[in-house]
Formats: sequence, C-alpha cells, structure tokens
Amino acid sequence: MVLTLAVFGLDVPQALGLIWNGALGSEAGISRTLVRATPLLLAGLAVLVAWRAGMYSIGAEGQYIMGGLCAAAVFQALGERGFTLPLMLLGAIAGGAAYAGLAGALFIYRGVQVVISTILLNFIALSTLRWAVQNGLKEPGGFTPQTTPLPDAMMFERYKLQTDLHAGVWVALGAGLLTWWFLTRTKLGFSIKWVGANPKASEFGGIPVARTQMAAMFWSGGLCGLAGAITYMGVLRSIDQSFSENWGFLAIPVALLGALDPVGTLVSALYFGALFAGCEALSRSTSVGTSVVLVIQAVAVLAIVAVGQWRFSVRSKKAGEAKP
Repeated sequence: MVLTLAVFGLDVPQALGLIWNGALGSEAGISRTLVRATPLLLAGLAVLVAWRAGMYSIGAEGQYIMGGLCAAAVFQALGERGFTLPLMLLGAIAGGAAYAGLAGALFIYRGVQVVISTILLNFIALSTLRWAVQNGLKEPGGFTPQTTPLPDAMMFERYKLQTDLHAGVWVALGAGLLTWWFLTRTKLGFSIKWVGANPKASEFGGIPVARTQMAAMFWSGGLCGLAGAITYMGVLRSIDQSFSENWGFLAIPVALLGALDPVGTLVSALYFGALFAGCEALSRSTSVGTSVVLVIQAVAVLAIVAVGQWRFSVRSKKAGEAKP
C-alpha cells in the first residue's frame, strides 16, 4: 500500500492518516467500513461457493442486480406491509439464485462454459436494470428513472443518524456464518469441494455431480441477490441505473485474496471495505479518490498469486529431490 500511495505522488504519512481516520479512526469510519464490506463479503462468498464446485462464475454482478430488482418488484407488488420486508429479502435471494441457476443449467445440459454464460448474463442484467427503472419499476409520476423510494419502515434500521451502520450488516454476517457452516459441516458442502477438485472421481464415488454443481450455483446466486437487497434496503432506498457499483466484479479479487476460504474472505472483505471507506476520506483531500483502491487490490491479488506460485515451485522441487 505504501508503495502504491507513493507512486500516486501522495504524501504517504498524510495519506495513511487520512485512510486510517476515514476507515477506523472514528465510530462513523468503522460503520462506513462495515457497510462497504457487506456486499463484498456476500458476493465474495458467492464466488467462493461456485468456484469450489468448479463452476467458475463471473456473474456475481448480474445476480446482484437481479436480486435488487426482485426486491423492488416485491415492494411494488405488496406495498408497505408488515410482512413485505422479509418477502423482499426472500425475493432477492430467489432472484439471484434463479439467475445463477440459469448459467448452471446451460453448463450441465448444453455444455456452455460458466465463464462465458455468466459474463453474457451480466450484460443482460444491466439491460434489464435500465429497462426496469425506465419502465416496469419506474416510480409512478416520477421524472427520474428510478424505482419508488422505500419508506422508512421498509429500510433496515439505522442505529444512529450520524453513521451508516444498519441492521442489514448483521443479516449479511449471519448469511456468512451459515455459508461457513454449509461448506464445512454438511455433506453437500463437502461434496461441493470434491466435485470441484475432481468431478470424474466424485461421480465414480457416488456423488451426483450435476446436482451438486447446481446446488452450488443456487447458493452462490442467492448470496449475490441478498447483497443487492441489503444495499437497496440499507443504503440506497431506491434503484436507478447506477445501482450496479461493480461489487460483483470486485468480489472476485476479494475471494481470491481470502484464498477461497470463508474466514479468509471475511477478513479480505473487511480489509477492502476499510480501504474503500478510508479512500473516500482521502478523496476529499486529494484528487486520487477510490481509484487507488483498485490498484492496491490488483497488487494484493498479484502478490498472492506470486507467493502461491513460488510455494508450488518449492514443493515441486522438494518432491523431485525426494524421488530416488
């Protein structure tokens, strides 16, 4: 990080101080970090689940968008009622899961590679977003292309007006704990790991490969859909054409930096959430802004890849020397 800040021509001690104060130096900063980390955690876990099953999905962004739109559609259909909020969350999870399941089905039944289908489905989701906020879900009588703003009762509770922290953060953490339990404590979670490692051997061992891969895609998409709903119901209040904030794409390096491990992904999401929150404070004093986060993110992932490759080379060399 220090070298990156120096390359950008910043006063490193001053820049680090601004980042620290904006991310962790106050109650508002900590709250901002947790809120920024929330979609990264859920989408990062989504990438993790799919990739562990050998389904290399790049579609978290599209699933995130569809989740938010499904939540908005549920609100538009039901209005402000006592049971609307949980149904919005369930609708978002179902929407994201169905969208990911479409890519899974294309792979299993038609042989379309998940990387290709999910990238293309992202573009379809972006087009659907533009259509929805201009037509199907547009605020009645409104001039701005956006959905109807949510009333306070349909928003996640915000604990203090001076901070961004809302109850959706704890919903995301609960989903993360559930995902950890699913992957490490259930038969299906272990099956996902083995299918990703060797699908042919898994099938020979009696594991239903296609069903396991579809389950992984459904779970992955559901997490992304939930991320979209939490952002919509916790931060934005309405959805417009800028709803896609690249959280789904950013989740890929978050998951990779977390070594495709649930706990590691949590730590990685918090790290980058703090970077985003801190660089928002940095952008108010410099012209760099959050662009430095993307550079730091790329450098961190490249470093992880380089270290992993080096460790692999060392192990291979030792294994070769151990042979008689």
